[in-house]
Amino acid sequence: MQAITIPEPGGPESLVWAEVPDPQPGEGEVLVEVAASAVNRADIMQRQGFYDPPPGASPYPGLECSGRVAALGPGVSGWAVGDEVCALLSGGGYAEKVVVPAGQLLPVPQGVDLKGAAALPEVVCTVWSNVFMVAHLRPGETLLVHGGSSGIGTMAIQLAKAVGAKVAVTAGTKEKLERCAELGADVLINYRDQDFVAEVKDATGGAGADVILDNMGAKYLDRNVQALAVNGRLAIIGMQGGRKGELNIGTLLAKRAAVSATSLRARPLEEKAAIVAAVREHVWPLFAGGHVRPVVDREMPMSEAAEGHRVVEGSGHIGKVLLIAP
Repeated sequence: MQAITIPEPGGPESLVWAEVPDPQPGEGEVLVEVAASAVNRADIMQRQGFYDPPPGASPYPGLECSGRVAALGPGVSGWAVGDEVCALLSGGGYAEKVVVPAGQLLPVPQGVDLKGAAALPEVVCTVWSNVFMVAHLRPGETLLVHGGSSGIGTMAIQLAKAVGAKVAVTAGTKEKLERCAELGADVLINYRDQDFVAEVKDATGGAGADVILDNMGAKYLDRNVQALAVNGRLAIIGMQGGRKGELNIGTLLAKRAAVSATSLRARPLEEKAAIVAAVREHVWPLFAGGHVRPVVDREMPMSEAAEGHRVVEGSGHIGKVLLIAP
């Protein structure tokens, strides 16, 4: 088969479409013939040499895919050759075939086409696990999403609105904020010329956000805590603004607030399977009802993954950039 390889870490040009050995499914695994994958910032970090795959995972980038079941490994039940699926991966999505633990496989949801389903597993599992399983967002509460026009952000807006929450978002352009509003965002904040702490407090009568989903890390840490409501929960999922920040414990104590930080890729198989099962139970029916949909900015051939990385690195997209397999 062919796959995107990374012979040497570097810029987008270091991604090479090359012939590689076909993977073989082992115990409890499924072989998927890939229809599409999607570009995530973790893929960019891997290409740059900063985020190696977990031990035993495919060396090729790609944390999600859609496709059809091509073969079942020993001990797999509940799936059949030919099933249309999408999958949460530890790597290997930028390829014509990939092996997936059966617990990380999902059927393509009703109302979504096969290629579009590649935009779902990583973002839905990230949002559901952090905003709902960890931070326990409830109806009537306010969620602040940083990077509202990203793949994660566009999904977080839709899921929060589906459960009856109020949503505030930050983004850097009028166009991106307008797209967030189309998805249901209530409070639109341009981080280039507005203070999100002041804007969120103004929109909530001084209370602040009950839950904040943050992709920035250190740069926003102190201001995020300021923006939290009493009993608020800050969920950190990225470090685009740095790794080390100063946390005011006094403010955190006064608000009886909580800070959590999680990643998805390196979690044990049983934890990933539990998240995938929760997504299938709670989120997949929302697609069938038309309440949630994938947001895809553009599609391109998988062999042109370098261009996809350039687009995402430059933040020149809204939603997801898909890579279509041959």
